[in-house]
Amino acid sequence: MAPNVPEQNPVEYIWLQAKKILRQLSYLCTSFKRVKWLFMFFTDGQIFEFPKLNKYGIPPQPI
Repeated sequence: MAPNVPEQNPVEYIWLQAKKILRQLSYLCTSFKRVKWLFMFFTDGQIFEFPKLNKYGIPPQPI
């Protein structure tokens, strides 16, 4: 994986998915505490299917 290419970085993909959910639920984000809770609720134990990860021989794993 190229370190400076966001399209190939699985961490960037997870951030993108989390930000997408937070934007969709922005009406619930009345405080930073709530934003943190929603982020943890969405990401905790989630298995993210990074489309390009199979190219590197790494199976999806829960975070």
